[in-house]
Amino acid sequence: MATTVTPNVTPEAAPVKVAPISLTPNAVAKVKEIMAQQNPVPSGLRVGVVGGGCSGFSYSMAFENGAGMMDKTFDMDGLKVYVDATSVMYLNGCRVDYVETLEGAGFKFENPNVKSTCGCGSSFSV
Repeated sequence: MATTVTPNVTPEAAPVKVAPISLTPNAVAKVKEIMAQQNPVPSGLRVGVVGGGCSGFSYSMAFENGAGMMDKTFDMDGLKVYVDATSVMYLNGCRVDYVETLEGAGFKFENPNVKSTCGCGSSFSV
């Protein structure tokens, strides 16, 4: 009598989507705080790059009620972040923090792809 042995085959895990951009815990907390004050409460945050400014590009952040057809969606500690396909290449490796200083408070973008910024710091070139 022959015995058949079936090897243990485990299904492969779905590939993890690596976000091109990361938000610090401070940034996520601030976005969630601001979102909670909106009526109706948006479903997520859109982060992108738009043409304009002294150096050619500027960052954009806006609340959204859903992902667009060409958007990549990332979950960051329960916050949905939408990034359009064009902005992905400009934001690859970018880190967004929320900082509060004596001069003011706001979101700070640290982007390794930036070659230069304008004097006022609101736009950049790659």
